[in-house]
Amino acid sequence: MLKGRIHSIETMGLVDGPGIRVVVFFQGCKLRCLYCHNPDTWSDKGGEEYTVEELLAKIKRFKSYFKTSGGGVTFSGGDPLRQPEFLLELLKECKKEGIHTCIDTSGVGFGDYTEILKYTDLVLYDVKHLTEDGYLDMTGSKIDESNKFLEDLKKSNAKIWVRQVVVPGKTDSEGYIGKLKEFVDTLDNVEKVELLPYHLLGVNKYEALKLKYRLEGVPPMDREECQRLKEKFFNEY
Repeated sequence: MLKGRIHSIETMGLVDGPGIRVVVFFQGCKLRCLYCHNPDTWSDKGGEEYTVEELLAKIKRFKSYFKTSGGGVTFSGGDPLRQPEFLLELLKECKKEGIHTCIDTSGVGFGDYTEILKYTDLVLYDVKHLTEDGYLDMTGSKIDESNKFLEDLKKSNAKIWVRQVVVPGKTDSEGYIGKLKEFVDTLDNVEKVELLPYHLLGVNKYEALKLKYRLEGVPPMDREECQRLKEKFFNEY
């Protein structure tokens, strides 16, 4: 029987897609982003096991909220693409139930993403960095797999919200955000661009897990400056 490993479930999410959403955080992530605030999702072996039926039952309880708010389910993580077979079956079952589906991903998983995207209404695409060197510095991995996902995404009909964490000294310059605008202009179906200010809310998890926090000393991103960049470059989104 197909089972997936789930880190946690948030039942009244308001920031991971439109409307009121159930947000399912998958266990497992290949990337080691400098600013990650969920290092407890990295391991493929953590979390709790669920069958597709068990997880679907939890999601379906909130269908009345989905209808009234225009919400649905968001599969996040970690990265849901690290468990592609389980994710695909969940997406298929949600579509049968008429539930709006969204995946929050950096595009780093396993295999061909075409089938998964067929059953996905919205993709929250997490841009880590636009250059190969910057991506490697930010994530510890090469950009190739994310680019592969991007090619599959471009061929799909899924709507896209582009997300960029704005980190002081890394992705906060007007030069970088201008390049991000150029990147967004190469994509069809982009409904929204979110510039997310870097914050320190996950630092205590590193201490608990006895992991070194590699952005120590970097201040939180100024929210007003983040908003200014958004208005200057992405006012139409």
